[in-house]
Amino acid sequence: MRYLAIDLGDKRTGLAVGDDITQLVSPVGAIEEPRGIRFDEAIDRAIELHNPGSLVIGMPYNMDGSEGPRAKLVREFGEQLAARTGLPVHYQDERLTSERANQQMARTGRTHKQKKKLRDALAAAAILRDFLESES
Repeated sequence: MRYLAIDLGDKRTGLAVGDDITQLVSPVGAIEEPRGIRFDEAIDRAIELHNPGSLVIGMPYNMDGSEGPRAKLVREFGEQLAARTGLPVHYQDERLTSERANQQMARTGRTHKQKKKLRDALAAAAILRDFLESES
């Protein structure tokens, strides 16, 4: 099955695609829109373009494993997205995925601005890799 991973953010939302057969995951970019109509349209375009059978959304658990206010917002987003698209939604722990993305880019020679744009897509890819590993 093909998956689209979403790392929901306030300023940028990272996207990655992958599948459970090859276990290959690729960052595909970031949406730089605040949540609203244009954001929803951008998510819908990504779903149409990548044709996933399922969605994986990063869940921002607290370090102690509990859910805070941000997790509630992510669950509401996931429920609305599932209702709108008819696709199943899975939640995956996203703790430390941004830090892993930062480490991945540490010595790439990219500028700070270039790293900001890539960080969210790399975090989405880490979320999807973790999900696929937990499913196998």
